Amino acid sequence: MGSPISPPPAVTQQALDALAARFAPRAGAYDRSGDIAMDNLADCRAAGLYGLTIARADGGQGGGIRQIVEVTGTLATGDPSTALILAMHFLQHALIARATGWPETTRRRVIETALHDGALINALRVEPDLGTPSRGGLPATRISQASGRPVLNGRKIYSTGSTALRWGMVWVATDEAQPRVGQVLVDLHAPGIRIERSWHQMGMRATGSHTFIFENVELPGTALVDLRAPDQWHSNDGTLVVGHALAIAALYDGVARAARDWLISFLHARVPTALGRPLATLPRFHTLLGQIDALLMTNRSILAGALSRTESGDYPGTEANLAKYVITENAIRAVELGVAAIGNPALSQDNPLERHFRNVLCARIHTPQADVALAAAGKAALA
Repeated sequence: MGSPISPPPAVTQQALDALAARFAPRAGAYDRSGDIAMDNLADCRAAGLYGLTIARADGGQGGGIRQIVEVTGTLATGDPSTALILAMHFLQHALIARATGWPETTRRRVIETALHDGALINALRVEPDLGTPSRGGLPATRISQASGRPVLNGRKIYSTGSTALRWGMVWVATDEAQPRVGQVLVDLHAPGIRIERSWHQMGMRATGSHTFIFENVELPGTALVDLRAPDQWHSNDGTLVVGHALAIAALYDGVARAARDWLISFLHARVPTALGRPLATLPRFHTLLGQIDALLMTNRSILAGALSRTESGDYPGTEANLAKYVITENAIRAVELGVAAIGNPALSQDNPLERHFRNVLCARIHTPQADVALAAAGKAALA
């Protein structure tokens, strides 16, 4: 591996807006095909985004949660599937930048392949029987020892970005008498790994969140980057919990903002014969846009306050998860209002509002889910 390169300049808001505008016309075709928008990812790489949260000392931009949220929210207005793949990459590199237990050669390889080769990374955690690890339980994906080398077997579903990924942070249990649980770094181009195309969802279709199947995959010893006793994982890394919750909130808020902007264009363009002027001139639609903007204004306020507190180190994960709940419910309601107001055109596949509606509903199944966020907040209030 070469020496660290000089960090690229920070990506400007103008550049992010231009990327989102480039993605938007492509989004419908990728939604229909279910393919990952590789041209969007190539554009992000060319813009220098792959190093957003890589430490400056390693040649990245050294961005934190604020940068993750701002980039994710903007890109989501163009294509939320692309934004989600990038957000997961950003979060993993933010963790790597703070990790202390990684073998240096492993850490350098992941960083330099991102910066030089455009290698993407994501965590692979969810399983058919386990569900999401945030609800507890031991993974069935296991690490065993064969001829002195770790061997990986198992499967992971809902693997965002699957066919575009180079690296997977795979959530596993060891086969020891007292199992340890944690993450192993897997080169997803290694022998014994295949992808089952299982992602057939209603929304966020272009994330390529297929199933990884691992069959006797031999790993180097340096791949076992973080294995602990199960009870040592009860308070997950604060950066991951807070960053994930706020990034997901910003993403679906971005979907709602895109839906709002399309609705405005529709109301200006639509001139019913009986009315003789655009729908945008009617008081009922003035009220409608006021309702939508009130919801999205609330979202902006919550996100701004949350980001301020993350930078002061005063923002617990329970509140971040609650913020995700409120912001995403507001985003869903904002899009629902538009759908209900304009009738059939809202549900036509010829119009992007139909796609925005399907996409924004996915917020409710995205970790942290409402019951977990609400129960944790209530428990904290009563403690």
